[in-house]
Amino acid sequence: MPERTEAQRAPSRAKGASIRQYAGNRVGLAIVGGTLLGLGAYAWLRGHGRFFDLPAATRILPAPTRRVLADEPWPLWVLALSFLLLTLVSLRWLLLSLGWGRRGAHNGTGTAMLFVGLKGVEGLGRSAVRVAENGLHVTLTCPSTADVGAVVSKLDHDIVGRIRREISDDDASTVVRLHVRR
Repeated sequence: MPERTEAQRAPSRAKGASIRQYAGNRVGLAIVGGTLLGLGAYAWLRGHGRFFDLPAATRILPAPTRRVLADEPWPLWVLALSFLLLTLVSLRWLLLSLGWGRRGAHNGTGTAMLFVGLKGVEGLGRSAVRVAENGLHVTLTCPSTADVGAVVSKLDHDIVGRIRREISDDDASTVVRLHVRR
């Protein structure tokens, strides 16, 4: 069996970055779900009169707070507006997590060809090749220690042309986004 190279033994940073992203989404959904579950259980228990032997008609807010809210209704409107904004931000986050609004469809063959073409560059991060209506979108993240000139030269002279010929026609426009990490 042939000896493994250093690049094969080292863990890939691209995998770690994507795992962190999905773990963050799961943690965020778990926090929101747990909070909503707790509030729902509290409301159900209060409504059925089973919460610490308090009757269902017991007031939640102290008397001075109730009087202030009865006299000045604008704090409730501010609270309602803030909840509406929170809902819209959460909806946007959820739609972006699901992939809504991304341009084109992910192409695994193109991404694999991109990594094969840049196999000499250490520490490549996130990369993606997407096929859109107006051509190809190539996204690549590399470390600051990489020779950016060599990466751009490889992309320009060889790799992008091969990906374009393999995935779509030679005349398709291609947008390459290269992000250099600090």
